[in-house]
Amino acid sequence: MGMTFEQLRTFLWVARLGGFRKASDRLHLSQPAVSTRISNLEEELEAKLFERGPGQLILTKKGQQLLGYAEQMLFVEEEIKNRVANPAETEGLFRLGASETIAQAWLPSFIKAFSAQFPRVNVDLTVDISINLREYLLERRLDLAFLMGPVSEYSVNNVALPQFDLHWYKSRELGEIDLSEVPIISYSSQTRPYRELTSELARLVGPKSRVFTSASLSASLKMIAAGIAVGPHPRVLAAPYLESGEVEEFDPGFVPPALEFTASYLAEPRSFLAENSAEIARDVAVEWHNAHPR
Repeated sequence: MGMTFEQLRTFLWVARLGGFRKASDRLHLSQPAVSTRISNLEEELEAKLFERGPGQLILTKKGQQLLGYAEQMLFVEEEIKNRVANPAETEGLFRLGASETIAQAWLPSFIKAFSAQFPRVNVDLTVDISINLREYLLERRLDLAFLMGPVSEYSVNNVALPQFDLHWYKSRELGEIDLSEVPIISYSSQTRPYRELTSELARLVGPKSRVFTSASLSASLKMIAAGIAVGPHPRVLAAPYLESGEVEEFDPGFVPPALEFTASYLAEPRSFLAENSAEIARDVAVEWHNAHPR
């Protein structure tokens, strides 16, 4: 019968995820179907591809050899389908993760550009804090993530996106601000901006500074508008409150570093859709930043 792309694709996911059950979930197949494809492939090649290790499958020498070829062949197949065939024919589900800052900035423009290029691909969107998006990406629960990066894992490719400068905001009702007296509201405590802000405050203000944290930036800005706290945020998030006159920018004498974002995706197995989408995101983000004051 000969070796098929389906068998190779199944082999690739069993090898990557280390088990038949995980591969069957990923490929939306039953476990017996996955086992059958692998045993047919082993028969065809007259070689054992997996050994059963403690708790997971381990590639044999022949299996490791095949893995390199399988990755190349499937990437070439995807390249042919996407570059030679019409990208508009690409189908399937694309799992996208984005941090809240990007969701409120250029994400709608990205979805529009993505849909124009891949009208038959459905997007499953997750908006979350960067530490969670990173985890989902490494667990292969996302195909592409727009997060505070880069993700320093050898298995991840990072495409740099334009930065977001931070500006300090306070309620219009508040007068002069003394950071040792007014609470400061920042990003979640598990983020880089929080760590950078608290270390700078410790140096400048000392132990008197009080820092509230929130994973929801929109909730933070509501608290700033209500005069409960002050804090540094990207201008895109503060824009509605600036326009309504509820908040204003002020200068407490220092500004935390700009927020650095990347479009991050797994380097292997290579995905035309993820690589292409990261490029689309960079173009869309640059255009958005050029049109909006930072």
